[in-house]
Amino acid sequence: MPESTTVPAPSSREEGKAVMVLADGTVLRGQPIGASGVAVGEVCFNTSMTGYQEIMTDPSYAGQIITFTFPHVGNVGTNEADIETTTPVVRGVVLRMPITEPSNYRATRHLDAWLKAHNLIGLAGIDTRRVTRLIRDGGPQTGVLCTDASKIHDTPTLTAIARAWPGLEGMDLAKEVSCTQSYAWSEGRWSFAGAGGYEAADRPRFHVVAVDFGAKRNILRCLASAGCRVTVVPAAASAEEILRHRPDGVFLSNGPGDPAATGRYAVPMLQTLIKTGLPIFGICLGHQILALALGGKTHKMARGHRGANHPVKDLATGKVEITSQNHGFVVDPKTLPAGVVATHLSLFDGSVEGLAVDGKPVFSVQYHPEASPGPTDSHYLFDRFVKLMEARS
Repeated sequence: MPESTTVPAPSSREEGKAVMVLADGTVLRGQPIGASGVAVGEVCFNTSMTGYQEIMTDPSYAGQIITFTFPHVGNVGTNEADIETTTPVVRGVVLRMPITEPSNYRATRHLDAWLKAHNLIGLAGIDTRRVTRLIRDGGPQTGVLCTDASKIHDTPTLTAIARAWPGLEGMDLAKEVSCTQSYAWSEGRWSFAGAGGYEAADRPRFHVVAVDFGAKRNILRCLASAGCRVTVVPAAASAEEILRHRPDGVFLSNGPGDPAATGRYAVPMLQTLIKTGLPIFGICLGHQILALALGGKTHKMARGHRGANHPVKDLATGKVEITSQNHGFVVDPKTLPAGVVATHLSLFDGSVEGLAVDGKPVFSVQYHPEASPGPTDSHYLFDRFVKLMEARS
């Protein structure tokens, strides 16, 4: 049974005990949830209806405050299995309704208790539609969440904090969330057989080095389940260090921050690896870094893509995949050199969702095939990576 932590609907005495202040001067008051304190970051919104624990533990959310557009968050509680990293790096969360009481056989802890345990700040009772419209119409904006009762009425100071925060452009956050030393990964995907649990990789056929720019655990699980023995290396690993592991292929993970900033050290590494002829597969930030290494450019998006309902068209097959996405930067298709082709496009805004290199076993996607929104629409990408390694063996 989950820990009992009741978070009732806000009463007249509770309302206004927490505040959200945006850099444009907007002030929204609500009910505190989670830890007590002050947090600053880029405010974004996520349209997913499920998976709030996976979202909050995704390292790609470093430096960001998540506004959930779905009103009922907390209904399946939390557990120790559905996490993408051990220590969440999201700055805070914003909810429309009070946290829902958990009702799920896998729940071990109430969401409010989980937030407190990870020292994460949150607000409930906020008009999330208004916040979403502000971002939709005005673009990304810095915000401050305050659940410290001694500071919630000092809005001039909180506004100044929001306006002083530099924003994500130019920030290299990959080093902050990456592992500090190499390690092996062998856990596979979740199985409901028997008592349920994550499967152990059985007789891996290929050795993949995964560059950790902020890797989600489920990506590593998908690689393991596809028949790969995975060695994870830090974001700043050199090409020589990676090749020393004698990999059959190299994976470039997702991660937070500005790809151009991370690219200062990641691009030279990747350019060397491309010349070796090794199969290379990138997801999200890995996709953007690959584009930079090939001579393209990236830029900050006006709103970003964050949700589990994004339609993407595979230009080779004409099929449409329902995808999970979380990114605020995008590849500029006009800057891609000859021989680098867009393989997937967003049906929301036409942005580049996949790349491939003519004549080389190198490809990437912007979205998250491991997140299973389809639920299996995009799993073929891991099989494609394995087939490229088979062809080279």
